[in-house]
Amino acid sequence: MQARLLYVMDPMCSWCWGFAPVLESLAEQAAAVNVGLQLVLGGLRRDGVAIDAAARVRYLGYWQAVNASTGQLFNFTEGLPEGLVYDTEPACRALVTARNLAPALVWPLARLIQRAFYTEGVDVTRASVLVALAERAGIPRIVFAEAFDSTAQREATAADCSWAQDLGIAGFPTLLAQNNGQVALLTNGYQPLDTLQPLLARWLERVTHA
Repeated sequence: MQARLLYVMDPMCSWCWGFAPVLESLAEQAAAVNVGLQLVLGGLRRDGVAIDAAARVRYLGYWQAVNASTGQLFNFTEGLPEGLVYDTEPACRALVTARNLAPALVWPLARLIQRAFYTEGVDVTRASVLVALAERAGIPRIVFAEAFDSTAQREATAADCSWAQDLGIAGFPTLLAQNNGQVALLTNGYQPLDTLQPLLARWLERVTHA
């Protein structure tokens, strides 16, 4: 099996938003030696419970911690409105659908979903919002909408989540390096670029000169 990085994330995980610039730099580092990056959706939350005032305060506290640690921007005023059902499955399914329809557009769509949710206060649990964002990323609206609502994409999304659970991955972001069936953990949780860049460099050196 060709060497690749596996990024296990959820687009509605605030630490994944904080990690986004780091991930992009690491992906460029790997691509320079023809090592690709594949997205795996972990499925952060699917409790179906609407956010109340207390939950909003708690979640915004997480956002503030991510902002303080990473510098990523958040819309603390409009984000996480009361009544939002914090179900991350639709956003995860949107990325699985993009991965299957147009692999080159999965990362642009991931960035659009994250930016909409964290900086624009948009409800990215809504199918109409995700279809519009997919169209902005370059996927034809009708093609995406039909696939997004299909049983196949729902099952593919569930399979991603099961794969991550079977590996014991409980936190996001998680970045794995895979080569010849062997999987190495680069990070489980946020780490800055200057910590991860040399780790990735050593792994890339081994796999590209083996």
